[in-house]
Amino acid sequence: MQVPVKQDLAAHLDRLIDEAVPGGRGLAAWGALLEAHATLMRQLQTDLVNKTGLDLNDFDVISQLARAGGGLRMTELAARAFSSRSGLTRRIDRLVEEGLVSRTTADCDARGVVVTLTDAGAARVSETVPVHLRAVAELFMAKLNNQDLAVLERALKKVTLDRTFG
Repeated sequence: MQVPVKQDLAAHLDRLIDEAVPGGRGLAAWGALLEAHATLMRQLQTDLVNKTGLDLNDFDVISQLARAGGGLRMTELAARAFSSRSGLTRRIDRLVEEGLVSRTTADCDARGVVVTLTDAGAARVSETVPVHLRAVAELFMAKLNNQDLAVLERALKKVTLDRTFG
């Protein structure tokens, strides 16, 4: 396939889009979802770092561990967390150094690794959850009424796997 010259690029893109999604059904909603997600995640990241010093992805890991009762096998944590598997390994290394989590070999499987929240990690969860959820309430929930929230929840559940993220 030949790449068009710059002045034809927009028209070429429009043709590709129309071929892939005739009539463009749902593309505006998809774009709005992506923009809202990116905007909210940037704002939540900035807010959490400024108020607690904790990165949003680190918060995700320790809150996932807390939700699971304090510990998870690394494979399960990887399935729940926002980080990639390789990124998660580096993140866990750093959280171990900071004393927020510990890493041990699984009792039943020497190849398995269990990540556990330390007392310092549990304290960090207690400190950051209210800060994070106040920001979520202000930046997201306050801008939607109860009906909007219910419709959005139902719609998003139709397109997501049966997984819960914090």
